Amino acid sequence: MDTIPLMSGFYTSVLLAFMSLFPPVNPIGTAIIIDPYLQSLNVHLRRKAAAKIALYSFLVCLFTTLIGAAIFEVFGISVPAVQIAGGWLICKMGYDVLHADSANAEAGDSRTTDPEKSWNKLQTNLFYPLAFPMTTGAGTISVILTLSADNFDTISTQHLFNQLGLITGALLMCTSVFIAYNYAPYILKHLGHRGQAILNRLSGFLTLCVGIQILINGVAAAIRQLQ
Repeated sequence: MDTIPLMSGFYTSVLLAFMSLFPPVNPIGTAIIIDPYLQSLNVHLRRKAAAKIALYSFLVCLFTTLIGAAIFEVFGISVPAVQIAGGWLICKMGYDVLHADSANAEAGDSRTTDPEKSWNKLQTNLFYPLAFPMTTGAGTISVILTLSADNFDTISTQHLFNQLGLITGALLMCTSVFIAYNYAPYILKHLGHRGQAILNRLSGFLTLCVGIQILINGVAAAIRQLQ
């Protein structure tokens, strides 16, 4: 069997997956939004948190690629339903960030004095909602389901190579998530405390706006399905 078409399809799938996933994942922008949740960790724990979020995000992509469409069909879950639920949760997170920032401003830097305690509290949030739906949410699932469907014709060697390319592209995207989340402080530290406080408020507001937009998209999609 000629391997050139197979490898060509593989590389095309990798590039297409990475480019298609970059807008909904947006590692750099999302790193700024998530940074307030990781600020109280030391360097080692932050790297560990970034690695776990990236791993969980990849598992979401892998799960969606392999059996996501089948699971959604079995349970009757639509992408608009995921968008509505995820949008509502992200709205709540944005609201919490806006109000938590006010409390932190009064508390000063006391939140950074016990990184182990912060880590123990944060671990339950690394998958839900930081990895899903904040990092890989309804938009990511929609892209992966679309690309997976586009790759599917019949169960063939070419299809398997295309799916492997899609998974590889998702792996590269999640690697960029780890890099962005881990090294965000090196950029943000130049802003100073006042600049970080402003950025935290802006991040909370943007998170709220993102959640509202996802919620609107989900409602609009649900309405179109009902028509």
